[in-house]
Amino acid sequence: MATPEFIRDLRLSAGHQLLYLPGVSAVVFDDEGRVLLGRRADTGLWSVIGGIPEPGEQPADCAVREVFEETNVRCVPERVALVHGVEKPVTYPNGDVCQFMDITFRCRATAESAGRARVNDDESLEVGWFRTDALPEMKPFALLRIEQAAAEEGPAWFLSSADAHS
Repeated sequence: MATPEFIRDLRLSAGHQLLYLPGVSAVVFDDEGRVLLGRRADTGLWSVIGGIPEPGEQPADCAVREVFEETNVRCVPERVALVHGVEKPVTYPNGDVCQFMDITFRCRATAESAGRARVNDDESLEVGWFRTDALPEMKPFALLRIEQAAAEEGPAWFLSSADAHS
């Protein structure tokens, strides 16, 4: 997977220990209401598009960049759909451990690029558009992001410690 340069630099001193990092996810819809998904090269599973913002990069700009880098689709962020501190750390095959604070954006594909989805880097095995009632098998966190982004109205979803204790 493409690890940002600043993370590689951090790993020189931090080793494999847990890093708590910002993450951005983009749930991109086309004019037909289909959602853009990528089948990840690291796990083989379908998921929403996402990545890590570069230092100083705005989260919405990161979402747009990641979508284009991974799928060749241009998109416009419409709103924040979800803010989520992912509960469990991820251990990568090389032993690096990360935990993410994710901001998910609902995005709209631009008219000229909606039909041009393709694998655009080495992070995905496949990319494609899916109807929300015909999604491939995905992890629950990806389904939650799609569900929240598909809601036409309402505030961004978040979990508070008060919710966890009720």
